[in-house]
Amino acid sequence: MLFNYKLFSRVYYFVLLLVLITAGGTIGFMIIEDWNFIDSFYMTIITISTVGYGEVQELTLYGKLFVSFLIMSSFGTFAYAITSITSYLVGGEYKKYFKEYKTMQEVKKMNNHVIICGFGRVGKQVADDLESHGTPFIIVEVNEQIVVHEKENDKFIFLQGDSTNDQTLIAAGIENARAIITCLPKDADNIYVVLAAREFNKDILIVSRASNNSAVSKLKMAGADNVIMPDAIGGSHMASLIANPDVMEFLDIIRVQGYSGANVESIHYSELPEIYRDKTIEELEAKRITGVTIIGFKDLHGRYIINPPLDTKVVEGSRVFVLGSEDQIKKLVTHFHLQHK
Repeated sequence: MLFNYKLFSRVYYFVLLLVLITAGGTIGFMIIEDWNFIDSFYMTIITISTVGYGEVQELTLYGKLFVSFLIMSSFGTFAYAITSITSYLVGGEYKKYFKEYKTMQEVKKMNNHVIICGFGRVGKQVADDLESHGTPFIIVEVNEQIVVHEKENDKFIFLQGDSTNDQTLIAAGIENARAIITCLPKDADNIYVVLAAREFNKDILIVSRASNNSAVSKLKMAGADNVIMPDAIGGSHMASLIANPDVMEFLDIIRVQGYSGANVESIHYSELPEIYRDKTIEELEAKRITGVTIIGFKDLHGRYIINPPLDTKVVEGSRVFVLGSEDQIKKLVTHFHLQHK
C-alpha cells in the first residue's frame, strides 16, 4: 500500500486539524453573518493564516466575537500544522518511507532470487560474490544503521528486519526464492531461520553459517543443505597455502566470480535444450567446439565423478561441471543455448 496510515499518521492529523478549523470557521460565518460559502471560506482563511486583508463585508457584533474566538482558537495552529507537514514531506521520514516502498516493489517482482540473512563480514562477502556472478539477491539486516548507511550507496537491495521473524522472511519473498544464505552470528538464530525457510519453501536451497562444530549437525537436522564454518575454512585455507601454495593459488584463480578470469560452471540436465539431452560427454564435444573442459559429473544419485569417461551419458537429474576462461564459458552458453541462471 503506497500510503501507509502509521507512517503518515502525523500528516493525517495535521491535515484533519486544518480541515476542521477551516470548516468550523466557514460554517460559523455562514450561520452568524449569513454570508455565502465563498465569502465565508475566504474570511476563514485570511483569519486563521493571520494575513489580514480586511473583512469581506461589515461584521456584526456577533461576527466580531466569532472572529476573536476563531483567532484565539487557531492562533499558531495553522502555522504549526503547515510547518510540520512541510518538514515531514521534505525531511528524512518521507524519503525513508518511499525508499522502503520502492524496495518492497522490487522484492515483489523478484523470483528465483537469493536471500542473504545478515550483513556482517560473511554476508558482505557473499553479496559481493553473488553480485559479480550476476545472481539476483536481497539482504535482510536487523541493524537499521547498517541498512541506512548501505542504502545511501544504492548498491544492493536491503530489507530492514529481523530474519528470525516469519513476516520478514515472507516480505523478502521466501516462497519464491531459489536459495537462502543465513549468515547470522548466533547459531540459534541460524537454526530458526533454517527451520522457517524449510517450512515456507520445501524446495529452497539452504546454506547456513555455523560458529561451533556442535551446531553443524543441528543445522543439518533443521533442513540446511550445506553448513559452512567460515573460521575453520579460513584456517584450513591458510594452512593449505603453506603446504600446497601453487595448488591453492590455482584454486583461488578458478573461484566462481562471475565471468572474471577462469571459471567453473555447472550445467544441469534441465538447462540443456532437448537436442543435447541424453547425449554422452563425447557426443557433446564441448572441448572441441567451445574450448571448455568437463572436469566433473554428478549423477542422478548425487555421486560425483572427477574427469568422467567420454561415454558418460548426461541423463535427467545429472549435472556436468566445466572449466574454462571467460570467453570459453560465453561460447559454451551461446553454442548450447543454455538456459543459464
